[in-house]
Amino acid sequence: MTTDLTKPISRKLLIALLIVTFGAEILLYLTRYSSLASTLYDAVMVSSFFIGWKLHQRLGKKQESPKRPLQLMLQFTGAFLIFFLGSMFVNVFSSLTFEDFNKDYDQYVQDYTESQSFEVEDGVEDPSAFSKEPSGAFFEKVDLIGSDIFTDILAGLEEVWRLAYIILLLVVCKKVFPRRWESGSRDGFLMAALFITSILFGIDHTLDTEQPWSIRIGAIVTFANMGLLFGIILVWTRNLWLTVMIHALYDISATLSWYYIDYAVEYFTLGIVIVHLCLLGFEKSHQKRILRQMIPVQEDGFEEVSQQIE
Repeated sequence: MTTDLTKPISRKLLIALLIVTFGAEILLYLTRYSSLASTLYDAVMVSSFFIGWKLHQRLGKKQESPKRPLQLMLQFTGAFLIFFLGSMFVNVFSSLTFEDFNKDYDQYVQDYTESQSFEVEDGVEDPSAFSKEPSGAFFEKVDLIGSDIFTDILAGLEEVWRLAYIILLLVVCKKVFPRRWESGSRDGFLMAALFITSILFGIDHTLDTEQPWSIRIGAIVTFANMGLLFGIILVWTRNLWLTVMIHALYDISATLSWYYIDYAVEYFTLGIVIVHLCLLGFEKSHQKRILRQMIPVQEDGFEEVSQQIE
């Protein structure tokens, strides 16, 4: 895998990798001061989709036969469930360890949710706000939800950012430690790159706002653990787009759960569990059908060999 990831990089691809990694981080930091930086950061995330097509090819492993659609769906549902269980553990750990971070985050969610209601100038909610301008209210709601979902989709493309960082780190390790690299001991380099990118993933979630260190440390540890889960899924599946989908869909369901629909993450995960069990049943039936087809062929072959011996 490390050999494929560190194949020769063209100058154009190297520039693209640097923009997706260092360029995105600089823009993310500047978003606390400039709305233009926020727009440019979104543009970099969108462009990373096209860069991902180049990087995805470096992840693929040579197989005798490609995975069937059913197997890919099983891999997706299984990986999503693994991430959900891991994220639950991370959230419990953070709630017990970083009290300041959790209070600050809960307050942020509460403030954001309250800001979505239509209010008159004296601060009393106006129940007729939707009825006065039904079309305007509808499109405001569409803009609000659509903006949140668009942001979550772009967040899924952070996995392209991670893969770009992993490639750059492995290329550096290949140059700095040539003897160890040539000896074949490369898994340690990959694990180190995975760990470093997870820490950077956590740090990046604190760049756009100024926070006290008691809150910032909690955010870094929490999101670094989340990032590590995504990194493990990326290395395990060797499928960039599957990891992007899991990241985006989890963020979308979390956003819906925080602001719009209670327990949206749990409902979505329950649906994934049901789909996973159904797919597992179909896959087992498919394997049994193949096995039944192979048995007569093996018996016929055994009879032919027996006749030849006689």
